[in-house]
Amino acid sequence: MVIDSDLALLAELEPEAGRLLDKHLASTKDWHPHMMVPWSRGRDFEPGYEWSPEECDLPDTVRSALFINLLTEDNLPYYFRDIERMFGRDGAWGTWVRRWTAEENRHSTVIREYLTVTRAVDPAELERARMAQMSGGKVPEPPTAADGLIYVSLQELATRISHRNTGLALQNHDRVGYDIMRQVAIDENRHHIFYRDMASAVIEIDPSMGVLAMERQIIGFTMPGDGIPGFARHAKAIAAAGIYDLAAHYEQILKPVVLKHWGLETLTGLTPEAEAARERVLAHIEKSGRVAQRLAQRKQPLVDA
Repeated sequence: MVIDSDLALLAELEPEAGRLLDKHLASTKDWHPHMMVPWSRGRDFEPGYEWSPEECDLPDTVRSALFINLLTEDNLPYYFRDIERMFGRDGAWGTWVRRWTAEENRHSTVIREYLTVTRAVDPAELERARMAQMSGGKVPEPPTAADGLIYVSLQELATRISHRNTGLALQNHDRVGYDIMRQVAIDENRHHIFYRDMASAVIEIDPSMGVLAMERQIIGFTMPGDGIPGFARHAKAIAAAGIYDLAAHYEQILKPVVLKHWGLETLTGLTPEAEAARERVLAHIEKSGRVAQRLAQRKQPLVDA
């Protein structure tokens, strides 16, 4: 059930949602998981089978990224529940929510089939973790539609970065895996663009509402995944490898989206409460930049082929 206080905003935004949905569909090209998975590399799992890392030559950090990326996608039923709650099931909003869900489900399908065929991760551990993740159903729950659009704008871009960098880390080990993660990242970027531009429409209608939502969602931002067993350990490994860390969050999300695209520093007509919130967000971003600079000096970036 959509929050009553959001009904007027969502109605005002619906024409833009329809326009951006049409733009998304026009830019999307069909692709099929069964055409990307290297089935010829598969074989039966015999009774008593025990997995060994030697079955697939990958760094542990890449295994961690694949593990977290897939299990995050697997929690899709709960994301759908909350996105439908925020935006509704009717009109352009409902059409978008269902289309987004179908595309995200395709991501979990192709990554799972790839991991199963290549045995890149322990399939028994993966299944136990899937059961734990989905049984818990833990997901972010933004309190308003404006919060939801801000959060998902950031989260979808962060997911694109994580998938893309996982692919880059795979490219010297398995070109098929690289191609799969690249395709998933392309989809995630299109999702990000829809949400980013919808958030821009919120900011144009009511900049104070947008800034207050930014404060709630940017400060303390975390990726979904708290319910994944071993999430903190895997996230630490992923960050250490430069697949997704604070430096990426600052350079590829906070600066280009919050500061540049949403123009946080130059917004006008803010209420005193929103003005104070803007100052807190800018201070948070500045601090993130200092930490990101120190982290970047310690690492070599992933390089695309």
